[in-house]
Amino acid sequence: MPRCLTMLFAVMLAACSAAPRPTPAAAPPFTRDTTELTHGWQFRFDDGLTPETAATLLDGAWQDVTVPHTWNRLGEYRIGRTAATDNRQGKGWYRLRVNGAALPAGKRHIIEFEAVGNLADLWVNGRHVGRHAGAFSRFRFDLTDFLNPADPNIILLRADNSMPGPGSSTEHIIPLDGDFFIHGGPYRPARLLHVAPSHIALDDHGGPGVYATPTIKDGAGQVAIRVRLTGIAAGQSLVATLRDAGGRTVAEGTRPLTAGQREAALTLDVAAPRRWNGRADPYRYRLETRLADTGGTLDSVTVPVGFRAFRFDAATGFYLNGKHLPLHGVSRHQDYLAKGWALSAEDHARDMALIAEMGANTVRFAHYQHAADWFDLADRFGMIVWAELPFVNKPSHGDAPASPELVANARQQMIELIRQNYNHPSVVTWGIGNEVDMDMAFGRMGPKADARPLLRELHALSKAEDPSRPTVIADCCELTPAKKPDYQPPLTGEADLMGYNRYYGWYYGEVSDLGPHLDALHAKYPSVPISVSEYGAGGALSQHVEDPAHHPINPGGRPHPEEFQSWLHEQSWPQLRDRPYLWASWIWNMFDFSSKIRKEGDATDINDKGLVTFDRKVKKDAFFYYKAQWSTEPVVHITSRRWTTRASPVTAIKVYSNAPAVTLTFNGAPLGEVACADRICTLDNIVLRPGDNVVTARATFASGVVKDEVRWTLTPL
Repeated sequence: MPRCLTMLFAVMLAACSAAPRPTPAAAPPFTRDTTELTHGWQFRFDDGLTPETAATLLDGAWQDVTVPHTWNRLGEYRIGRTAATDNRQGKGWYRLRVNGAALPAGKRHIIEFEAVGNLADLWVNGRHVGRHAGAFSRFRFDLTDFLNPADPNIILLRADNSMPGPGSSTEHIIPLDGDFFIHGGPYRPARLLHVAPSHIALDDHGGPGVYATPTIKDGAGQVAIRVRLTGIAAGQSLVATLRDAGGRTVAEGTRPLTAGQREAALTLDVAAPRRWNGRADPYRYRLETRLADTGGTLDSVTVPVGFRAFRFDAATGFYLNGKHLPLHGVSRHQDYLAKGWALSAEDHARDMALIAEMGANTVRFAHYQHAADWFDLADRFGMIVWAELPFVNKPSHGDAPASPELVANARQQMIELIRQNYNHPSVVTWGIGNEVDMDMAFGRMGPKADARPLLRELHALSKAEDPSRPTVIADCCELTPAKKPDYQPPLTGEADLMGYNRYYGWYYGEVSDLGPHLDALHAKYPSVPISVSEYGAGGALSQHVEDPAHHPINPGGRPHPEEFQSWLHEQSWPQLRDRPYLWASWIWNMFDFSSKIRKEGDATDINDKGLVTFDRKVKKDAFFYYKAQWSTEPVVHITSRRWTTRASPVTAIKVYSNAPAVTLTFNGAPLGEVACADRICTLDNIVLRPGDNVVTARATFASGVVKDEVRWTLTPL
């Protein structure tokens, strides 16, 4: 926003109300004006409130908050809940005062929410503007005709995260179920967009209105551009400029427009484009699309462009730009201890940096559309992305097919997912469902609750929206001991690609069964590219065992020894790595996350399968196992470091390292050099002395010596 308008906005708001103000964002030339709606919000959780009473309620009855905001906080590293937990589900109300006289004159004023959990209703000055159903996607409402341009305006948002069930307000909104908690509120940013009456469309399912499809043939590049438009008048034109990472113009084209035109297309040719090449070289161009008339630019939108080619082979895996690229990575949920889903840009950046540090080259965005920041980070870090629709566990609340209302909602969220993220080169597949047959496979639902008709509809919709990317499903149960004998026909074949969520050695079977099980699936479906979309185990920092291979664990309760988590990954990863037909594998999960059905390990309301704790403060031992396997950064990490107080004197020293060998010392005495077999360096039968014991490991790399040290205290029983 220009400085004069910013100052006027602040002055007028102060004059009309003592409430805090929205925060204006500076606008560079040739772009629409933006007012960030961060400050000035009031919040009240109240199932009984009405729009009429909410508008007139005294300020003292509200809590001042900033957006992003959620009222929910779930998950504690302790046994049982305390006052730190807020798992309320219902209706949260948000009120904001905006002075119409401070808004830019002659513009349309569109409010944009990047996400509201789970069902959003908006009123302006007592009039209902619109409703959006779904907790994970961007949506917009045009407020222009609802605003008083001369006086204060009252904006009311009702966010409803009621538990889905028959007769509930969220009955037909996916997901109906899942091992994660739907947080209420506008937990991602909100803003006002001020645009000319003629502009690049903002009513296209939250999408940017500009959709670029880059291709390469015989070394030459081409960008096919589709632009959706609103309010076009005679004499206007569309200008598309492709710039490289340094801002230099690479290609440009202009398309004259006719009055009322709703869509335009043009193509740009690019000689010898530099490819977006994953983590090796995540190079991006910028496409600037301007709407102009004889007076200059009216509106502008910039989207990323990445030239890349990819394919999936059922026998040999994934290929990027013609080269085989084995994909190994993690899944991620979007919450954080004590913050819920209300994450900052810094939170997202820290999460991606941790994933990159470990050496991953792919991220599964489970089980829903993640924040715009997260897609941008994936592009920038060169991560290969599985983006996913929140169709989880089941299609209905009983033994019945998906209702027409639920089908419509799933279709809406699928379109939003694709259009809002179409331009990101990191995205290579659209996920259309996760374990959608689980309730049927476990016998909780009968054969009428068949998810396949909806999967087929979503597959067809995805191909119509984006023919360039394949679809994928994550399956829970086919050929596993988890399913009932009369389980319905499997999901394989309902999408272009398959992912299998498999927990051998944790929920069922032996960990050594994993590889043979995958071989059986590959033999059954030799023409379907398959992956392992989930595998892992819980890991509690305060629970430890000496011999995890033979120690009983309770996957659905306690204990979850950290050593068992590490051991299971040590046994699982080589089986995945050595099967070239797998196009990818993803650990479940990168971070511990909230789930109200979990009372496991040493936590409450936390799924502890993460390689990093819920607060991102502790990298578990298994994190360093994978860093030693995947990263080129030097790694020397002594395991069981949190088992600081020991009762038994005999133990082993185990180190994860990507050096050929490590040199150990114990209580100052040299133990010599220990070879690292498959990045694991082990020395057995170490006898601890009463009191403190110090273990040191070091290895020499090209960059120098890397050292690690732990202290264990023997306190015999």
